[in-house]
Amino acid sequence: MITVPVPLADGRGYDVVVGGDARRQLAGLVADRLPGARRAAVVTQPALADAPWFADVDPGLPFDVHVVPDGEDGKSMATVEGLCRAFAGGGLARTDVVVAVGGGLVTDLAGFAAAVYHRGTAYVNVATSLLAQVDAAVGGKTGANLAEGKNLVGAFWQPSGVLCDTATLATLPPREWACGRGEMAKYAFLGPGEPDASLLALPVDDQVARCVAVKADVVVDDEREGGRRMILNYGHTLAHALEAASGYDLRHGEAVAVGLVYAALLARRMGRIDDDRVTLHRRVVAGFDLAAALPAGADPATLLSYMARDKKARHDLTFVLDGPDGVQPVTGVDPELALATLVDMAVDTAAGS
Repeated sequence: MITVPVPLADGRGYDVVVGGDARRQLAGLVADRLPGARRAAVVTQPALADAPWFADVDPGLPFDVHVVPDGEDGKSMATVEGLCRAFAGGGLARTDVVVAVGGGLVTDLAGFAAAVYHRGTAYVNVATSLLAQVDAAVGGKTGANLAEGKNLVGAFWQPSGVLCDTATLATLPPREWACGRGEMAKYAFLGPGEPDASLLALPVDDQVARCVAVKADVVVDDEREGGRRMILNYGHTLAHALEAASGYDLRHGEAVAVGLVYAALLARRMGRIDDDRVTLHRRVVAGFDLAAALPAGADPATLLSYMARDKKARHDLTFVLDGPDGVQPVTGVDPELALATLVDMAVDTAAGS
């Protein structure tokens, strides 16, 4: 097992434990971090609740299992309300614990429900997808979608601990691996050294731990996204727009890969980086075996409208972009430049089809 600390202030720090069968450490984690808890609510998805390994998920307390829908349509305020009502019906107290078992959708939803139930109930993430393990389950950003965009409602609510069970990754289909690798490609630009795809040469436990360590460093420095933490959204502004403008067959990480290349093209158009740096972005994304083209039929104007109301916007068009000092948040981006870059990508997609 590999343990990566997230040393937050005021005694709110926690550990991320990475390794095969990490789920078996759940009862010990709950007993150690939440000794006053008397009951647990386990939140998961249908396929996971039926998986053979799910029987090992034991918080060491009496618990109920609550199943949330698959797919982004289920990541809604209605689902959050349903969870909170189920918690109340099961007698969950503020001193008890919510346990999220699954991928990023589950950790986002369960974490948000925990944040608002009794104005703050502890939760633990048992991350079972690559995307959740390298990114979504760590850092305390929780949320749900609105029709107007992804993750437009949510809360910063840190977990009491995170278990990244790499044994469960063996059951992931290829596109779920691709989804996680999109976030890993992002971390290639945020960690130390020249960006590349060398992360993939490591054992999977080390891949996850390295990404978690990069994220933990950023989160500890800027927990509530007042500045530096925004770099964790690299590639996400277009990615969220692609996901919100339904109809594209893209997983989250696949959309992030497209967003990384878009961000590089936009940065070049703004004079922040040169052609060689754009080529590096394309090479890194390809090294993670991900595509960088805008989906066929994507409408640039529609995507721009979604990006303008992305949760990172501050009454202007805000992006995370590469530049002379590395990846940074950039406010006040000219919408015409953003649109022109999307148009160029759409033309390239059409030319390649």
